[in-house]
Amino acid sequence: MSAPPVPNSMTLYKRLLGYLKPYWQRFAISLVALAIAAATEPAFARLMKPLVDGGFVARDGWSMIWTPMAIVGLFLLRGITSFINDYTTTALAGQVVMTLRQEMFDKLLRLPIGYYNDNASGRVLSRITNDVNQVTDAGFNIITVVVKDGVTIIGLLALLFYTDWQLTLICLTMIPVVGTSIRFVGRRLRTLSRQNQATLGQLTQVVGETIDCQRVVKVYGGEAYEAARFFEAANQLRQNAVKQAATTSSNTGVTQLIISVALAFIIYFASLRASHNQFTAGDFMSFLTAMIMLFAPVKRLTSVNQSLQKGLAAAESVFGFLDEAAETDHGSHALPHATGKIDFIGVDFRYPHAERDALSALNLSIAAGETLALVGSSGSGKTTLVNLIPRFYNPSAGEIRVDDVPLSALKLTTLRQHISMVSQDVTLFNDTVAANIAYGQAATLPRETIIEAARAAHALEFIEAMPQGFDTLIGENGVRLSGGQRQRLAIARALLKNAPILILDEATSALDTQSERLVQAALDRLMQNRTTLVIAHRLSTIENADRIVVMHQGRIAEVGTHAELLAHKGHYATLHQLQFKEPGHA
Repeated sequence: MSAPPVPNSMTLYKRLLGYLKPYWQRFAISLVALAIAAATEPAFARLMKPLVDGGFVARDGWSMIWTPMAIVGLFLLRGITSFINDYTTTALAGQVVMTLRQEMFDKLLRLPIGYYNDNASGRVLSRITNDVNQVTDAGFNIITVVVKDGVTIIGLLALLFYTDWQLTLICLTMIPVVGTSIRFVGRRLRTLSRQNQATLGQLTQVVGETIDCQRVVKVYGGEAYEAARFFEAANQLRQNAVKQAATTSSNTGVTQLIISVALAFIIYFASLRASHNQFTAGDFMSFLTAMIMLFAPVKRLTSVNQSLQKGLAAAESVFGFLDEAAETDHGSHALPHATGKIDFIGVDFRYPHAERDALSALNLSIAAGETLALVGSSGSGKTTLVNLIPRFYNPSAGEIRVDDVPLSALKLTTLRQHISMVSQDVTLFNDTVAANIAYGQAATLPRETIIEAARAAHALEFIEAMPQGFDTLIGENGVRLSGGQRQRLAIARALLKNAPILILDEATSALDTQSERLVQAALDRLMQNRTTLVIAHRLSTIENADRIVVMHQGRIAEVGTHAELLAHKGHYATLHQLQFKEPGHA
């Protein structure tokens, strides 16, 4: 599969400037203030002629009074307009960054599960936290420099032409050389900026994994390995920054050399003209001041290319993320009340880049309110099957129906509204106990309802023993809770949702005996009057299931009750015999 074409700079810039349209009035005020501030520089250079000719040469008292006052007035005007520009551009830049971040986070919520499988979380985080900030460099900072320094340069050049057009032509000889240098440096900086963003994503990934997996790092002595990974990424960032600085510095040095040569010629010819009384002292001072004042804006304009290329590379990353395909949701059917009947009809599924199908020609009907257990060896397709129900993935072939309505015809929000999940790896948020139980509806549910859900999940006793009860913060992913406590909070969350379809993915496999009993009691309460799909490793937990489906290499090998499958002496009987021969199952 070929990579998408890289958008050109103009396309990126137009798209970026589109975010300013709602604020064009404030942006226009900013540009006007910026232009006025920039115009004060050539005006200051122009004041050098009456100051020198009138004040120092002709010794005119009036010139010696009004020109200093005019200079003070110019800098007062410059200060006011610069403040207006700085304030408005900072506010607008913050608004654009916030808008982009919000759009990126909204996209993050709507991306398919496959995107997270294929993209490192560190790079995704880096895009939202880092790249979006650099986009403003391609927006407001560049506009500020270009407008301000552009107006300054035009004003100073106009003054130079007015003072002596022949000498000014010497200045213009440097433009083609500087332009060629900028074009070459721009391509180099864009490449380095792309590399920098990718490396920063790797650095974020290393830090994130080290934090998330710190217990494994400590137990298995991975400190040196993680430190080496971090050093490699950090060192690449350092080397990249040096390359960018060297590229920019060499470009600035060449530009300044060109300007200095032009300035040397100007001083020489100006001296010759002054010796023939064709150039007054005031003319020379005004011309020289304007010429020297050209250094700073020209330098900034040549240096701005680094920020521009960084910003455009960041814009490529940000807009590339925003253009990622969201979950397909073409359904229009609402299904306000579901009974929980599920049908798999000729379903095939293969993961991207996989060598074989994870599910093949699967046909299965699950009655409303039925408890169906899925067993089988690792990789047999159990988890894949249940992941197709909430449409985390779409079948490669065949069809899945809920209450005789194809999943593709249902709105995603409607479909998932009717599904609850409790898995072995419980996901909790760094929030209060109450907020985790009532996740997604905490603002609308009364506290009594949350308490009842906790009681039904056998979680009320340990919650009330916590320092702030239901208002206790549980830490990142519930780090302050035991495994059984996390499971019971997840069950309370599912009870509160009260969805007709329940998916249990090895919900008790990692618990001790006492915790398992409490969790199993809570699960029994949760499973009542629901269509339940149970993925089980411990066969003893699913003996009372209405039916047991034995999966093997993506296909259904056997279906029946516990007693029927044991009597059949097939795959299930073999699994049962092996498991109950293991230590702890005798």
